Amino acid sequence: MDNKLRNTDKTIFESLTDLCFADHYPHRILVLRSQSVPHSEETPWHQHKKGQLVLPLTGVVTSFIDDKMWLVPPRCAVWIPGNVMHRNQISSNADVCMLFVDSADLPLPDAACTLTVTPFVRELILHLHTQQRYEETDPATDRLVDVLLDQLIQLEREEFDFPIPDEPTLNRLARELIARPNEKRTLGEWANDFAMSERTLARMIKRHVELTFGQWRSQLHIVLALQKLAVNMPIQTISEELGYESVSAFITFFKKALGKSPRQYRIERWGKE
Repeated sequence: MDNKLRNTDKTIFESLTDLCFADHYPHRILVLRSQSVPHSEETPWHQHKKGQLVLPLTGVVTSFIDDKMWLVPPRCAVWIPGNVMHRNQISSNADVCMLFVDSADLPLPDAACTLTVTPFVRELILHLHTQQRYEETDPATDRLVDVLLDQLIQLEREEFDFPIPDEPTLNRLARELIARPNEKRTLGEWANDFAMSERTLARMIKRHVELTFGQWRSQLHIVLALQKLAVNMPIQTISEELGYESVSAFITFFKKALGKSPRQYRIERWGKE
């Protein structure tokens, strides 16, 4: 398997069918990288003992973890604890690092979350990828791993997730919202589709999602807006695709949610106008 990893690092999502392979290696951190696959990739549902950090250097990764969808834009990473079911969708022509972390006895999050990755951590990961030997560990690499683990523990957490409940009605509604984010139908109109009262559907959403319907849909819009901003989509187009009446209405919504305009957020987060 060592040679396979060396030769196909850039196409690991096509080549590695045993997605628990990382558990067979002694490394506290094992770094793999997938580069410039011309079409989108998707891993099947799986889990492994080691925790996983998904870090897109370019492009976008969307992770489905238990009952939530997580956005992973550049300069962020999603942390997936060990033994948690998940799958990942990777956009075409993406450059993605996957870190498999032996997180036992480390104060890393015990639930999935989005982490803001500092330039230092990013460069440490890239350097470790070039230096790491898959068949064994060495003292110099171990010292780098110590530094990286210390830095990972300190990364800031953010919430870029959209809950997708297991409850059949809400699961269907969540997927309808994802498929048509510009849909403007009211909660009452959705309730009619499911042959229930608006109050019943509202209570169901509150019970399973712990948000109101408006908050739930707004969370999806934030996730999708950030995903589109990350790939430099024009703000006008984002506004239209999410169903806003005007760009100013979208900007007002975004600023209320994240404290700054989409343009300001993109410049600060990704250095793009």
